[in-house]
Amino acid sequence: MEIKHIAKSGRGAFIINADGKRIAAMTYVNAGESAFIIDHTEVDASLRGQKIGDKLLAEAVKYARDKGLMIHATCPFALKKLQETAEYSDVFAF
Repeated sequence: MEIKHIAKSGRGAFIINADGKRIAAMTYVNAGESAFIIDHTEVDASLRGQKIGDKLLAEAVKYARDKGLMIHATCPFALKKLQETAEYSDVFAF
């Protein structure tokens, strides 16, 4: 399953499409020049139990590391995972 990153006008998303339909997405908004805020995660019911949200978050963390950005989160899922995952502490801004 391929995760694509899209960004436009201060917003972005890490998405998975299948058969022309978006089946999973983690969206964010830029927070200045040095951070972004993950504000929503949605996974189609057909993918539940496959850790798709974790994979989307891992892609967001990779993006943050590559760009030298910090991550904030208002999305409950992303916030919990960022708080609980020690290896994300380098990019997680409390």
